[in-house]
Amino acid sequence: MESRVKAACVIAVCVACLVGMAPRSFAQDRLPPIPADKQTEAQKKAAIEFQKERMTEVFGPFVPLSRSPQLMIDAARMGTYLRFGNTLPRALSEFAIILQARRWSQEYEWYVHAADAKTAGLPAEIIQSVAEGRRPEKMSDEQDIVYEFGRELNDEHAVSDRTYARALARFGEQGVMDLVGVNGFYSLISMALNVGRTPLPAGVAPTLKPMPK
Repeated sequence: MESRVKAACVIAVCVACLVGMAPRSFAQDRLPPIPADKQTEAQKKAAIEFQKERMTEVFGPFVPLSRSPQLMIDAARMGTYLRFGNTLPRALSEFAIILQARRWSQEYEWYVHAADAKTAGLPAEIIQSVAEGRRPEKMSDEQDIVYEFGRELNDEHAVSDRTYARALARFGEQGVMDLVGVNGFYSLISMALNVGRTPLPAGVAPTLKPMPK
């Protein structure tokens, strides 16, 4: 009888430890939307400004970024340009974006921009290859430039003369800087979402598998 009691106590302690560890392993939404009555004056002002510029309430990556109101507004403005106004063809821009989402295994960014990439005309087989962490087998010369530019910039922290020359010849200096901007901005957005553990919209299931080693 005594041994059974001791065993039960050991099990209870183990379970308690596991329960105590669970929030650290599985906690979600560290930085959820801030209720209006809890916002600072700067956050309220930024939310109103965001609403005017984006015609919607603060959403997605801008929710964790709202903890730094000016950063959120400046990021929103940069995002508007890089997503909708940069000089790269839209399908190539979205290709660069989903490559960043995949690098950071960022489900929210993938959910938004894989759909945008498809709508913009990026082939489904390329999107699928990126989702699986593979280099797409059949890419146009432009797609190959975007892929190689991003790979070198992110993995090697520089761009080779050959890749730079290819990008410059095809996109010009502004296009090259826009490509740098897309890579940098969507790294920032992925960082904010990953730190905040911002969840996917209700009813949306994660689709990205762990990156192959």
